[in-house]
Amino acid sequence: MSSIKKRPNGRWRARYRDGRGKEPMKTFDRKVDAQRWLDEQTAALVTGQYVDPRAGKETFKTYAEQWRTRQIHRERTEETFESILRLHLYPTLGDVPLDRIRKADVQKLVKAWTVKAKPSTVEGRFTVLSIVLKAAVGDRRIIESPTAGVKLPPLPAKSALVPITTETVVAVRDAMPGHFRALVTVGAGTGMRRSELLGLTVDRVDFLRKTVRVDRQLAKGSGDVPTWCEPKTVASDRLIPVADVVIEALSAHLAAYPAHKTGLIFQSAIGTPLRPSTLWTAWHRAAKAVGTDATPHDLRHYYASVQIRGGQSIKVLQALLGHKSATETLDTYGHLMGDEDDRSRAVVQSALGIPAGAARAEGAQ
Repeated sequence: MSSIKKRPNGRWRARYRDGRGKEPMKTFDRKVDAQRWLDEQTAALVTGQYVDPRAGKETFKTYAEQWRTRQIHRERTEETFESILRLHLYPTLGDVPLDRIRKADVQKLVKAWTVKAKPSTVEGRFTVLSIVLKAAVGDRRIIESPTAGVKLPPLPAKSALVPITTETVVAVRDAMPGHFRALVTVGAGTGMRRSELLGLTVDRVDFLRKTVRVDRQLAKGSGDVPTWCEPKTVASDRLIPVADVVIEALSAHLAAYPAHKTGLIFQSAIGTPLRPSTLWTAWHRAAKAVGTDATPHDLRHYYASVQIRGGQSIKVLQALLGHKSATETLDTYGHLMGDEDDRSRAVVQSALGIPAGAARAEGAQ
């Protein structure tokens, strides 16, 4: 049921009944505009695309907080979403009604981020914004997301990844405080993620069989009490075969620095669970001292490059690194497999590279 009536002030009021029995209305200077709006709302009701005009009046922060509390996320993911929303989205968009956020507003925000943050960081913030606004579309708060078509700064090509050298690994390790040196060796020798290294306990290391089990990671530490959580993905749960150099480094480390009462192998200088910020501070000083801009994550890339140089297949490397798919591994490290080009040439050469005379002689036999 819908209607258009002329008001005493000469304006036209359009009204219709939605699926919940409510009667939204809007006034216009011209009857034709009122009819157009009424037709649009009626068509949306029929096609299932209807959005209550009043639903979009809810502010971005109000909706995002309601949405966030409904999600089932890993603890670290939940912390990341909360941090990005609080620090980078609410200050600019928090008080803006959902239906007032425009593509231009989002593009302007992305541009502002680009000035101070790396492209990957900008992409992470934009992803959170995009997820929330797409959820608002699904909840019929807005008709479409204003993030569609927004341009992001280009990410560096995967082929730009250049692994650090063994000399750099050794130099940084030797420049680290004594209680951190084994961590560098283990990181370079297993490819474990930082949080996996920080959460490694003695019972996850089989010194006899020379393996390390990764089935959890350090979530956060509060004082002397560590908290563990599941690995990053299901594929991250893995058993890593390790070389003697890793086992020897762990043995020497534990002899000099006994494990935490919870079994944690790596600790701070005062014997508490190791925080990422503490490790980063020590690493930064060591890296600066030896003249490299490498980060702890470069130990993981180093491990992958060593495995590739040794002839390891992408599928096996995927399992060792705990990647979700071989595609992820190939996209990240495929450019390091340079000998594949020579192998491809050799295969064709062996099949087609027979001299013409030899080929005729071979056929005559």
